[in-house]
Amino acid sequence: MKVVKHIKVYSNMKVNELVKAMNEAGVMQAGKLAKAINILEKMIKDKDCKVFFGLAGAMVPGGMKQIIIDLLEEKYIDVLVTTGANLTHDLGESLGYSHYQGSEKMDDALLRKKGYNRVYNSLMPNKIYVGLEKFINKNFDELSRANNVREFLWTLGKLAPKNTIVSACYHNKIPIFCPAISDSGLGLMIWNNLVKGKKINVNMFEDLKEIIEIAWTTKKSGVFYVGGGTPKNYIQQAMQFSPKNATYGVQITTDIEDYGGSSGAPLKEGISWGKLNPNANYVDVRCDATIALPIILAALKDKFK
Repeated sequence: MKVVKHIKVYSNMKVNELVKAMNEAGVMQAGKLAKAINILEKMIKDKDCKVFFGLAGAMVPGGMKQIIIDLLEEKYIDVLVTTGANLTHDLGESLGYSHYQGSEKMDDALLRKKGYNRVYNSLMPNKIYVGLEKFINKNFDELSRANNVREFLWTLGKLAPKNTIVSACYHNKIPIFCPAISDSGLGLMIWNNLVKGKKINVNMFEDLKEIIEIAWTTKKSGVFYVGGGTPKNYIQQAMQFSPKNATYGVQITTDIEDYGGSSGAPLKEGISWGKLNPNANYVDVRCDATIALPIILAALKDKFK
């Protein structure tokens, strides 16, 4: 057995030095976060491996937008699956709107009167929907010609201002999937055009063919989940229906497994479904993603500099 080495912090300590100390401690969530970074380094370095990134939760309102863009720009991710909500917040910010620091103790009825929506202690102005509606209406004809959601989002990335998640995916040719896009403000903007009699070519089910084909043809797969829900399950089922299940796995979540939800389900559970290889290198980290992701990115950038 290895001895738990106590973490020592010193002046001007680099992130990777802290992560190394956490790794030498080796226990609790600090040890697991260090292990997650080591696994991510291996899966990124593995030229035969495609990294599937499932992103759920309020990551853009939580200040993680640039972290996600950097993960894409640095090519640490090969496939992105996310929620319509994250894409709505992402596009809204690119159109000139901002999220604001608030408090979970604020008067929600008063916020409603003043035109703000609360996401825990982050605030989003209601007028963001006005900008989104104008943008989608202006570009609807081009967007509507996409054959599936992945093509729709690449078109959106081509049209959207730079420094957005969708534009990073488009310019780096990273497939981006959003299986529940209708469950979002962005989905509402599309529906708003449909009720006016406009048509859209997008086939929601065609994306399944694309993501399963990626999982089917790659030599190895690595999964990296923030939260769970639809993005995680969409990747998990692609692993399940491909001949090679995931070789690497990292999950960051604050949920627990007792209630049977996807967000709390440990990666190990996926072995029974054929989603994770029994000999896979994997770890579950119980941590707020807004704490874990900046540490992970800083450490990876240092490792790959």
